[in-house]
Amino acid sequence: MKKILVIAIVLLYSQASNAQRDTSTIEQYCQLIATQRLLSNKVTIDIDFGEEKSFWRDTRLKTYGGKIKKFNTIIDAMNYMSRDGWVFINAYPVRIGESERYHFAFKKQFAKSEIQDY
Repeated sequence: MKKILVIAIVLLYSQASNAQRDTSTIEQYCQLIATQRLLSNKVTIDIDFGEEKSFWRDTRLKTYGGKIKKFNTIIDAMNYMSRDGWVFINAYPVRIGESERYHFAFKKQFAKSEIQDY
């Protein structure tokens, strides 16, 4: 009888501890920046996830194989973001001298356990 009671208590305790996981989510944002290349029809795509930029560290977006991810067009980059679960919010141009950059804002829901700051 004691064995059954102990097994029942252990099972109930493990079930109760399992129910206390934090399943809340948090919204994160990123920005895709498209800059026209000099003397070319192509654009350079930079994705800003809010990370610290450093001259000594390469923060360019890489594929799972470790190669630098290159995009053919702005639409190619936007499709990539969509496939990765990012939702488009807004787009706006920024003029710097004679050149113009296009900024595209995205958002995505993450579990708090996935975010390192929480």
